[in-house]
Amino acid sequence: MDNVFAGERTHAKIWTPEVEGAAMVQIENLCKLPFIHKHVAVMPDVHCGYGSTVGSVIPTKGVIIPAAVGVDIGCGMMAVRLESARGGPLTPNLPDNLEKIRTAIEAAIPHGRTNHGGPGDVGAWSEWDNLPGDAQVIWETLSRKLDWAFIKEKYPKLLGDRAQNTFRHLGTLGGGNHFIEVCLDENSDTWIMLHSGSRGIGNRIGTFFIALAKEEMKRWHCNVPDQDLAYLPEGTEHFEGYRKAVHWAQEFARLNREIMMNQAINALISVTPGGVFVTKEAVNCHHNYVEKENHYGANIWVTRKGAVRARKGDLGIIPGSMGTRSYIVEGLGNPESFNSCSHGAGRTMSRTKARNTFTLDDFVAQTKGVECRKDLDVIDEIPGAYKDIDEVMANQADLVKPVHTLRQIVCVKG
Repeated sequence: MDNVFAGERTHAKIWTPEVEGAAMVQIENLCKLPFIHKHVAVMPDVHCGYGSTVGSVIPTKGVIIPAAVGVDIGCGMMAVRLESARGGPLTPNLPDNLEKIRTAIEAAIPHGRTNHGGPGDVGAWSEWDNLPGDAQVIWETLSRKLDWAFIKEKYPKLLGDRAQNTFRHLGTLGGGNHFIEVCLDENSDTWIMLHSGSRGIGNRIGTFFIALAKEEMKRWHCNVPDQDLAYLPEGTEHFEGYRKAVHWAQEFARLNREIMMNQAINALISVTPGGVFVTKEAVNCHHNYVEKENHYGANIWVTRKGAVRARKGDLGIIPGSMGTRSYIVEGLGNPESFNSCSHGAGRTMSRTKARNTFTLDDFVAQTKGVECRKDLDVIDEIPGAYKDIDEVMANQADLVKPVHTLRQIVCVKG
């Protein structure tokens, strides 16, 4: 850990020797805010992001910064370890042709540009009856929790004309760096691991309140180092509306992952001799979210923007990239990181730069041994566009310890 920056009001504690220039500017701007509690913690996978630095832990007194939480509210990871119903490892029962597993998962879970939703709404369920039964039950429960009547009356523009279709993204993967993988650990046990968040409704909530916070800054004549650091203070008109909506979206994201995991396990069952499997171990954690927590004797808001909570004994997931290792980790409860760790390897280049730098042959070579799509639409997810996951892990040895090391054999990309 290096204390490499001291701002006008506070400082940053950084768990990597290298930070790109644009990310450092974002960190410096965070440190200038008067309501930062103690310091900003910067994780070893840090890189420049929209709104604020990806790989940062932002502790704030009495305010939340909507753009720091972002638009993929509650984005995170879930992983389960599987075994044969007869006992023992599942791996020997997996089909020799791993493409069967990939295509079964792709058929079971709307993702990316697939046409599950029909024209104009790809990557979604086409209608209510197509949702898995558990998704229908969960959506009805979530609808009651959000209090649509309050949102509709207070923020009629938030939901808009598409409000009735928000259920169609529950149990769907999305695109970009969202994925579902079948992995093997150090004991050759089989895992399913997936990455996704709150999908369209989370994006809508985030985008709406980010714009609203910026309007409030103008109304109050408040100056912030970057307009994306516009904030909502506790006790003001819109803080409670955002708090309700953002926590609802975080719950949506967590349950979204659970639904997809059930679908992925059923897909695996459908193509693997031996029938039913039993989950032995499960982890479900956010890495883009905000919660009220107690640190250094104070109750504060902690925004983890590309970071995982890692209290002592907490289990978390730190994925690498499509061709590298991932880790199931146990938190060490380091107070200086506000009990946090990295959320992945972290990008070294933008998606545009990756597409301009690497060829399809590069992608095929770097994903050798992994059953996945190998086409130009996913080339921006090439392992070479990410940091070395082992360096990232070494830089946070005081934050977490590895429990399992996973390597993927099948990858479904959004």
